[in-house]
Amino acid sequence: MASIEDELVKADILLAEFEHEKARKKFNDIIKKDPKNARAYFGKAEASLGVHKVKAEEIQELYMKAAELDPEEVYYVTSLASFCNDIGRFNEAEEYYNKATEIDEENAGLYFSEFAMGYFTRAPIAMEKFLDETTTRMIKKKSLTYMLKALDMDEKEAMELLSD
Repeated sequence: MASIEDELVKADILLAEFEHEKARKKFNDIIKKDPKNARAYFGKAEASLGVHKVKAEEIQELYMKAAELDPEEVYYVTSLASFCNDIGRFNEAEEYYNKATEIDEENAGLYFSEFAMGYFTRAPIAMEKFLDETTTRMIKKKSLTYMLKALDMDEKEAMELLSD
């Protein structure tokens, strides 16, 4: 009988070969054997991205479970944050990116900038029906706020730099 690690490697190979359905099933089999395996939940979420019938809510739950089971694995948290940004759940994305900065303070600027750019590019699309001047300014302001955080800079410092 193959070990869980061997099964995870096989599932990862299927995923790398874009065999999303097969990978999803393999990760699911691992979860049945080891329901506390964060890597299996993460892999199933990743595989599910390539399976059209899987709903966004289910994929988000899989990412959340992986992050819950291994809360110090920043890659699980940032993948969840990025997915939330992709599906227009911006408040949740913001929450998870902020959590990533707590886990990995050394790379906080990267996570802040990733949120800033993801929000800046995706929010106008998600809010298309409500995209007036006020909403556009709100999106730009929040994006800029996070970009300044990424640069470890406050508004005053940014204004001084820009006025030089």
